[in-house]
This record gives sequence, structure tokens and C-alpha cells, in this order.
Amino acid sequence: MAFVLSLLMAPVLVSYGPGGSLGCDLSQNHVLAGRKNLRLLGQMRRLSPRFCMQDRKDFAFTQEMVEGGQLQEAQALSVLHEMLQQSFNLFHTERSSAAWDTTLLKQLRTGLHQQLDDLDACLGQVMGEEDSGLGRTGPTLAVKRYFQGIHVYLKEKEYSDCAWEIVRVEIMRSLSSSASLQERLRMIDGDLNSP
Repeated sequence: MAFVLSLLMAPVLVSYGPGGSLGCDLSQNHVLAGRKNLRLLGQMRRLSPRFCMQDRKDFAFTQEMVEGGQLQEAQALSVLHEMLQQSFNLFHTERSSAAWDTTLLKQLRTGLHQQLDDLDACLGQVMGEEDSGLGRTGPTLAVKRYFQGIHVYLKEKEYSDCAWEIVRVEIMRSLSSSASLQERLRMIDGDLNSP
């Protein structure tokens, strides 16, 4: 999972080199909210992952996430937004409410919602009419399929405590990669826009 996300991030970072700019400002608060979300996910641990080894599953992104060269600015933001939206949806279900500490879960939902609001503003700035179909093709569609696989897995495992623990660890990995990407994009954009 981490390797595939690294492959995804490399072309994105290259596409934001000296010739490009993010087109919006992801605030430091956005990055801090991402870090807080990761800490919350860590605090939500109820079982040792060792106890759930028999339930492990590879939820790897499909190859189409990294095919086709560099992601354009709107594509990168769309992928980031989709990852956060799908994570928010996953932890905003009745089943997740039964699985996790409600205080931590509420804080996580609030943090994810804050990050989504920030990215909504960015997407509005960089997406033109021609980009309106990004959510139905390419990398963003692959993210949707990835999360669909997670939902299917949870259902197959009857939303067991171990299944939720495996998913929690998986979401931590994907959000960690997403947070690293967002921070780097924010820093690159800041460097490009400074006098």
C-alpha cells in the first residue's frame, strides 16, 4: 500500500515543479488537522493488530492509479479529496459508531470534515469545466474502487472487531501518505508564490 502511494505521489510532485503551482493555498491548519486525524486513528486502537493477523488483507490501489504519467493539478486535488471523502464516509456509518469510542470518532469526523472543506475550496479554484468528469475516471475512480473493496471486506467479515482494526490500520496508512503529499504540495506552492 505505502509503495503504491509512493508511486502515486512521485509523479504528482514532479508535476508541481518550477513550472507549476498548486493554484490554492492549503493552510497550515489543513496540515495540522491531517496530523491530528492520524493521532486520533492511533488512539482509536482497541485490539493489537497481532491478534488480528488471520484477518489481514491487501487493499492495494490498482495499477491505474499510477499509469498515464504525471497527474495534473486538478487530478491530484481530486484524488486527495476523494481519499478524505471516502474516509469520512467510512467513519460516518452506524457500524463505525458501534465499533469505536464515540468521542474519538466524533473528533476524527470533525477533522476530516475540516480538511474536506479546505480541499473543496481548492478544487473550486483549479477545476474548470473540462475537469468536471475527474471523479469518474482515472486515479479518482481507482480511489473509489479501493474504498469499495474496504466496504466489501467489512461486510464479508460481518464488521468484526478485527476487521475494523485491520481497516483502521489501512486508513492510517493511506491518510499518512495523503498528509505527506498535502504538506509537500503546500510547501512547494508556498515556495513558488513567495517573492
